[in-house]
Amino acid sequence: MIEELLPVTVVAVEAFGQNDAGHLPLYPEEEELVARAVAKRRREFTVVRSCARRAMEKLGVPAQPVLTGERGAPRWPEGIAGSMTHCDGYGAAALVRLTDLASLGIDAEPDGPLPDGVLESIALPAEVALLRRLGGARPGVHWDRLLFSAKESVYKAWYPLTGQWLDFAEADIEIRVDPADPRRGTLHAALLVPGPTVDGRRLSRFDGRWSARDGLVTTAVTVPRT
Repeated sequence: MIEELLPVTVVAVEAFGQNDAGHLPLYPEEEELVARAVAKRRREFTVVRSCARRAMEKLGVPAQPVLTGERGAPRWPEGIAGSMTHCDGYGAAALVRLTDLASLGIDAEPDGPLPDGVLESIALPAEVALLRRLGGARPGVHWDRLLFSAKESVYKAWYPLTGQWLDFAEADIEIRVDPADPRRGTLHAALLVPGPTVDGRRLSRFDGRWSARDGLVTTAVTVPRT
């Protein structure tokens, strides 16, 4: 599901279902990070790191622990950009060489409405108006959840390039629907704060793709090299 949203240079590995059978064991360094975690957190942590290790193998990178840095961001092998996501019954990791992309972010969410009060805390007025239009024309997708997922993917692509927090209100998301498939499309994020500099060029927007099917909404944002 994630792979279809990404360029061919990106390697993605997904896991479906709650059963941990077949997932690779954690490295000792990773075990330390979840030694006191509840079962659900430990399961999700294990699933996405298993996906990440398999993605490393597919990319031709020696498998190694995925530890965390500031703000919990994953620390990838030198020369690699990556992103991970998980929700109930699903986990995924996507990796790419930095020679092919400057950064990327992926996110998956259950295709259901956001909890009460969340939309008001993440959405700009223009985005709320957009969701109303989309909901009226295409009621089959939970557009509020898709907006949340898009903002998560934008942040995951932003942070490795800046090392700084990006507030929900600092990226204005535009969602476009594929005329041939109303459950897929593109997304475009106008950065409302100074963007990162990539290969000598300051960015003012991020672009990506989205999909809503099989009970999930998935988003992916990629930052190309110039």
